[in-house]
Amino acid sequence: MAVLEKNQLISAAEDAVKAALKLGAEEAEAYTYEGQATNIGIELGQISKTNRIIDRGLGIRIIVNKATGFAYTNIIGDKAAIEATVARALSAAKASKPDPDWHKLPEKKPYTATQGTFDQKIVDLSPEDLVKITQTMLDAAVEIDKNVFPVEGGVGSGYVANAVANSNGVNGYDHGTIVECSLAALAKSAGATTPICFEFNAARDYTLDPIWVGREAAKLAATAQKPKPFENKTAKVILTQFALQDLFAYTLMGAVKADSVQRNQSPFKGKIGEQVASEELTIYDDGLYPAGLRTSIFDGEGVPRQKTPIIENGILKSFLYDNYSARKDSVESTGNASRAGYLSTPGVDTSNFRVVPQNMTTEQMLKEVGDGLIVYYLQGAHSSNPVSGEFSVVATPCWRIKNGEVAHSCQGVMLAGNIFELLKNITAIGGNERQMGTLIAPWVIAENVRVIGK
Repeated sequence: MAVLEKNQLISAAEDAVKAALKLGAEEAEAYTYEGQATNIGIELGQISKTNRIIDRGLGIRIIVNKATGFAYTNIIGDKAAIEATVARALSAAKASKPDPDWHKLPEKKPYTATQGTFDQKIVDLSPEDLVKITQTMLDAAVEIDKNVFPVEGGVGSGYVANAVANSNGVNGYDHGTIVECSLAALAKSAGATTPICFEFNAARDYTLDPIWVGREAAKLAATAQKPKPFENKTAKVILTQFALQDLFAYTLMGAVKADSVQRNQSPFKGKIGEQVASEELTIYDDGLYPAGLRTSIFDGEGVPRQKTPIIENGILKSFLYDNYSARKDSVESTGNASRAGYLSTPGVDTSNFRVVPQNMTTEQMLKEVGDGLIVYYLQGAHSSNPVSGEFSVVATPCWRIKNGEVAHSCQGVMLAGNIFELLKNITAIGGNERQMGTLIAPWVIAENVRVIGK
């Protein structure tokens, strides 16, 4: 299937808005989307499958008497299909109850160009190219240690384009690319099997490093062999980006979304301007971060992306808003509306949630801890309480730090505590920044973490 041209996506969105207004909508917004992805899968150490996914469609949101209706179609180029979708959305709006908190759709504002979000080399990658990358990654992994066995993973490339138009003059188009590879591995020796160790690389331009991914996943698995127990104690802990992503995704990121605050589901309500974290901690949500995995010109409603301060030197500065939650609080949207392509209406979400790095090296961080843990992955973070911040998670795998060096892997270790207290106990931040999905962060050191060992 050929890639749709820019004007086709924009024209489809504009035509849908015009059709909605003609049929009696007071306001209308149309979002068009096209996505193409090719993936190579690994199972049990072998390249097992190749798939190509192509999706495109249009979602239309209509407002009548402060009531909202929504409908979508995966047929963009057909005028009759668009008109039928508009009619369904209009019927849904007329059948819905008015929302007293509804004000109006966003208004047109100028956009800022993004950097490093599109690379034609990624679009041109063939399935055969991706198979070669996958094999390179596998070969790199098995060379590290004879006990290491790649379990699963893969390589993928994708292209996404979208356009948005509304009855208040919003009109925008954006497109981007992504390429990624990942590998999960374990090690078997003396009848024992390590936990699965995972590494990955993702980029908006063609700078993939499959050899590094394969080697790092294998090295982690190799060093996870011969684990020893860790005692019950309150300890200093290094949290890597994987661990931070798990913890933050189910607690902190939700707490700074304005809709959570408005529903009284955030402990940060009423605390703008207060100290909520260590002075070492500064966090921005930056929708324009160069080459960020969530970087785009505009959000899911056509509002320009921006850099929003969340926490600066431990002080809570702002919440994240989409258009609806912003107008409810009589403030400006921060450009944080997100949607699942053309299939849904917008909701508040993070873009590139960045913990600002400092200049501490990994060696300096290990020496700073002295005796404690370095935690790469967590299990059970999804069961954390998003309102209270309480968490109890399994740290697997993790490694003991002794005398400022990584000594050995540990087994049967759990971490328990409260994320909002943990934020206050962050004493050092590294310089080894990298992106994990929506999170961009370095390693951090947290003190007074409750460790439950065997």
